[in-house]
Amino acid sequence: VIFRWWKISLRNECRESRPGEIKESQEEFLGDSSLHIQVAIVFGAKVLEHVLNLCRGNYDFLERLPVPLLLYIISFLELEDIARLSQVSRRFKMICNSNALWENIVENLCDTITPEMKELAQEIGWKKVFFTNRLQLQLQLRRRRQKQDAQKTP
Repeated sequence: VIFRWWKISLRNECRESRPGEIKESQEEFLGDSSLHIQVAIVFGAKVLEHVLNLCRGNYDFLERLPVPLLLYIISFLELEDIARLSQVSRRFKMICNSNALWENIVENLCDTITPEMKELAQEIGWKKVFFTNRLQLQLQLRRRRQKQDAQKTP
């Protein structure tokens, strides 16, 4: 673990000061409570907790992946696994329920998606489109067309 710092000051006596540095092994850092306090004061408790977890080997790489990559990976999961993954964290719940994921799933499973279906999916959500049976979707599309036709005619 390496911590570096620089003194920033308008005073002349501080202009020649060199950056400071502390190098400790992960084990040394875990046992150095005074350095823990300094890190918490300067960077906050969350950063300290993150660094301690890194030193202990408790690092969740999956949690740090960018959303587009996670969407791609999740789209290969079974529905049951997506439901379980959505319970892992707030971030995964948001991703597993996102329109982007369900649009990808629907597009991979359906042969053709009409522009009218896309418009309906934007209104009601791709997840709902996926879980709605075909007859109900056809009924919703018909109602949507009728409503649009009624708005067009004066």
